[in-house]
Amino acid sequence: MPDPTAVVEVETSQGPARVHRYAVSGTSRGLLLLGHGAGGGVGAADLQVLTRLVDHGWEIGLVEQPWRVAGRKVATRPPALDAAWRDLVPRYLEHHPAPRVVVGGRSAGARVACRNAPGDAAIGLPRAVAVVCLAFPLHPPGRPEKSRVAELQTPLADGIPTLVVQGLKDPFGPPTEVTEALGADPGPVTVHPVPGNHSPTTSLVAMCGTVADWLDAHTDGLP
Repeated sequence: MPDPTAVVEVETSQGPARVHRYAVSGTSRGLLLLGHGAGGGVGAADLQVLTRLVDHGWEIGLVEQPWRVAGRKVATRPPALDAAWRDLVPRYLEHHPAPRVVVGGRSAGARVACRNAPGDAAIGLPRAVAVVCLAFPLHPPGRPEKSRVAELQTPLADGIPTLVVQGLKDPFGPPTEVTEALGADPGPVTVHPVPGNHSPTTSLVAMCGTVADWLDAHTDGLP
């Protein structure tokens, strides 16, 4: 895996966050901002493997939420995660502008990305051109009635192409459950099954290739 070009600290209303920046050496196709899950940080294997996308022209930013930077063990609630994200993205882009922005993350980070993908012009939060979800937690294990499908539908309702990379044995909802929850007319979504559970550790390079191909298909030619 490449090493980060820099670790950029960004002040937010929830405390300082960090963006582990992986810059491209040539012309940038855009920025892929990825958030981590509630049980780990930016060192997660499936986040790290996506740093290889710098070879495809994508600048990568692995976002470390303020609770993690502060050394706390327990993630903050969704409103605080969203507040930090909404502060961080415009401030980061002030110093590291990108021709287009793709957002995503793993697990809780994917939820944050989905909720905020449509953007907010009033605060300078750009609309994402695409969303990449790794291990989207459709529901708590064993609690399918506690569905979070509305969060996944947020970018889709805005017409934003969304990729969901989901482990076949994910206790938070396998690919079949994700597809069923989205219904007969789900919008511009691709649900891609991979081996493993909520933290896949195999076939990671192949997964990175899948994400690269999907980004090619859904972002090439965009302004």
